Formats: sequence, structure tokens, C-alpha cells
Amino acid sequence: MSTQEKELELDIEKEEEGYPLNEYQLTTTPNDFNILTIVSFIESRVFKIPSFQRHYVWDLKRASKLIESLLIGLPIPQIFLYESGRNEFLVIDGQQRLMTIYYFVKGRFPRKEKRAELRDVFDEHGHMPDDVMADDKLFQKFNLKLDGIIEGGGNRFNGKNYQTLDEFKTSLDLATIRNMVVKPASGGEESGAMFEIFNRLNSGGVNLGAQEIRMSLYHSNFLKSLLEMNKDKRWRKLLGKDNPDIRLNDVEAILRVFAMVTFVDNYKATINGFINKFANHAKIFDNEKIKYYNNIWSSFLDGCEGLDITNFRITSNRFSIMLFESVFYASTKSAIENQDLNAKSITAEFIDRLKDDDDFQYFTYGKTTLKTSVLGRLERANVVLRG
Repeated sequence: MSTQEKELELDIEKEEEGYPLNEYQLTTTPNDFNILTIVSFIESRVFKIPSFQRHYVWDLKRASKLIESLLIGLPIPQIFLYESGRNEFLVIDGQQRLMTIYYFVKGRFPRKEKRAELRDVFDEHGHMPDDVMADDKLFQKFNLKLDGIIEGGGNRFNGKNYQTLDEFKTSLDLATIRNMVVKPASGGEESGAMFEIFNRLNSGGVNLGAQEIRMSLYHSNFLKSLLEMNKDKRWRKLLGKDNPDIRLNDVEAILRVFAMVTFVDNYKATINGFINKFANHAKIFDNEKIKYYNNIWSSFLDGCEGLDITNFRITSNRFSIMLFESVFYASTKSAIENQDLNAKSITAEFIDRLKDDDDFQYFTYGKTTLKTSVLGRLERANVVLRG
């Protein structure tokens, strides 16, 4: 992993991992969908592929072995789905298997160097448009690449594609895969239970970050807009990191500061639970509100001219999110209440005064996730900036 690919380290509060599920009852329903049904569900966006893994990663040999297993009747691992709405299922585990099947039936295999680009196309449309699939610069033909069981011997399926399977084509079409559909039997959309179910059931090979899960579980135009805000060079300068973080910690920081300045009255006891609730709430934001938030973010960054990552460190070499959100709150609170773009300018002198302020220090150390601590440091920053 290169230096620029390292996960962004933020100085944040320490919280217990996870949410209690003892108050919730889950239902898990098995379904055996055949291949044609699975492909149609992807095409119609009944199955939604989350953006945890930014692109398809299997090579042609591994993909071919999955198809061969289906052709000869070998069982393959089950798929886990989360029922997020009527006729809408988020894929928790099984993305690579589903996309392999989809690509094989379409007769096209994505070129390795184009997969990140293709993932963006898939996210936009929910499937691959025919004209994109037909582009030889993006795809090659999906002909199976299989070795024989005996060294030197041939494999009857080697070189075959979906259209040339002959009598085996129908067998593949009707082959089934077990899909486990999980949903809470009780608990509202805003409960932490939904987030925790998604977190626990994912088994995609890496431990997902909270924001990676949010981007799929609470997907919205506002969350998408954060990805663009995150690219702003002025923000990258404050973070001291040129490229966006691979685990979306920087995107979470932006989501968090907007939650603090617009939604803090809803804070209860945990930072993650609070951010989840705000992310779910943000699904109702219209284009006008999203545009305003983009503009106030830009206005705030204009007011931070001359600052860099050194200004947002307290006791470590890491970016202090507690300090940053307090500064953002003090700068933008009045502007957001008045729905204007007059964010207050932020100087290094102000930040130094805030760091040295006894009350701010009190609210920034110890039990920092208590509501009194969260509100205390936000309001203290507001007072120090006015003074």
C-alpha cells in the first residue's frame, strides 16, 4: 500500500464498538433464485450493489471457476441480502459472485484497468448500459478460461461463452443460488439496529468502516455530494492529505460537522449513532438544501485561508475532529440559521485561543461523548470566536 493510500488517521473519541440488538427481533428468509432471475434483479435494480468495494476484482480464471461450478452442479456460498425497502435489496456479501454471473450472461468481462471507472458507471445506472458493455475499450469477451482436471487434458467448457454453451445453457439459466434475506422484524428506519445488522453480516474480507456502510445503507444525494466536497483542495490542505481516504474517514468528518451544526439537538449518547441518525435524516434533503450546504462548505473553506493541518492538532500528530467540528460550528452556525453564506473567517490566533481555553479543554478530554461535553465544546468555540 502506497503512502497516499494509507488510511487517514483522525483524533476522535473512543466509543464501544457496535449497538445492542437485544431489543430487536430479526427475520432471515432463504430464497433460491435461479440465474436468470438474479440477472433480471440486477438489471431492474431490485438488487443494489453497495459501494464498499470500489470495483470488481476477480480475474478471468476465478470468474470462470464460479461459472463452471454452477454448470456442473457444485454448491457455491450463499448470498446475504438486506431488505431495505419494497423490492429493494442491498447486497451485504456476495458482490463478486453476483457480478461474475451478470457479466457472463451478458457475455462481457471488464478490463482490469477500467474497473474503477466502470464501477462509477454501475453506481450511476444500477446496471451496465448496453452501449458501455459493447465498448471493447472497457470490456472483452467473456470466454471461460478453464484448465482440465487431468494435466494436459482439455476442459469441455474452456473457451465457451454464454451463447455457445449449447445444451448446458438451459442448465445454467435454471441453476439456483441460496440468498439469505435479512431484515429487522421490529425497529424503525432510524434505529441503530439497522446499521449494526449490516455491520455484523458483512463478511467481504475486510472490516468495513462506519462511513463505508453509511454510504450504502443511507444512500442519498446529500451523501453523494459529500464525495465532491471531499475533493476540495482547500479541505485536502487542512487534512494534510492530497488524495481522498480509501476508508472514507474524511467524508465522515464532513458529514459529522454538518450533523453537529444542524442536528445536534438530536444527540443522545454516541457519536456513531448520532451520525447514523443524521445520515438517515439527510435522505429527505432536496437539491436546493444540498446546494446550500455545498456553498456554505465552500464559504467556510474560504474563511480558513492560511490554515493547514498543524492548526487542527491538539496533543497528537493526528487531525482533531473535535477541534475541527467546534471551529466549523462557530464559523457557520449563524449563517446556517439565517440561510446566508456569511461564514465567519477563522484565524490561527482564534484556534490557538480555543486550544488554550480551560473550558474547551475540559469538554475535549475525559468523557468526550457525553451530551454535555459535545454541546459544551461547540458553544465554547462560539463564545471564544465572538470574543
